[in-house]
Amino acid sequence: MKGQAIRYTEAEMAWLEANRMMVISDYHIAFVARFNRDDITALHLHSLRKRKGWKVGRDGSRYKGRRLKYSDAEISWLRENCALPIADYHAGFQAAFGRTDTSAGKLRSLRKRKGWKTGRDGRFVPGQACLTKGKKLGPAHPNAKATQFKPGQTPANRQPIGHERLNGDGYVEIKVAQTNPWTGHKTRYAHKHRHLWEQANGPLPTGMALKCLDGDKANTDPANWEAVQRGLLPRLNGKSGRNYDAADPAVKPTIMAIAKLEHKVRELQKGKCQAHD
Repeated sequence: MKGQAIRYTEAEMAWLEANRMMVISDYHIAFVARFNRDDITALHLHSLRKRKGWKVGRDGSRYKGRRLKYSDAEISWLRENCALPIADYHAGFQAAFGRTDTSAGKLRSLRKRKGWKTGRDGRFVPGQACLTKGKKLGPAHPNAKATQFKPGQTPANRQPIGHERLNGDGYVEIKVAQTNPWTGHKTRYAHKHRHLWEQANGPLPTGMALKCLDGDKANTDPANWEAVQRGLLPRLNGKSGRNYDAADPAVKPTIMAIAKLEHKVRELQKGKCQAHD
């Protein structure tokens, strides 16, 4: 009881330890009936068992406090028929043994615990018919029909070729009549600066990137973009300490020239090291 230690006699403690394996509700009822201890609750006995470290022999795989038990014949039947679909498995087990205290979910859990394989992985096999094959699907609900696309209908958010938008990185994108390599759609959005640059200069070579010369990504004039080696870009960003984009326009050419020179020296040094190796 709250604020007062509960005491048990030696006979009570002996009985409690000997019967510790019982389910807690039965444990409490049997103890009260045997010793007439109306001052004891199931929670008291549960706490006592934990304090004493008395193991109950259960590992948590039980249903609402009571672990289902199966006879050897039942286990044998369940093992031999484990490949059945779960509905047939449950119905067959009930018909064979008259067990109304189990369910399809309990048999599925038992099958998993025992590691009995069903031979199914949830995927269709070659030649397997679709579940809806030959079945006529019912008509759509009238409320659903009202919002369905009609043949020839154009979505309200569809944009024409040439539509432009600004992406999260500050680059202008333009809708072009090119196949989208990821979705296969006949149109896609491309970076406008690269699209215009390639129209004027041809495809961008492998290993190259376009660098904005005036620092304004929205300026998509091909003359404002220069093809540089991708390895040069880290020498121009903010982490390098130069921050080319935010630099004064008068010193941008100098920063670019120094970065190119350093990159060239680095490439030559790498080539010499590889030659020695």
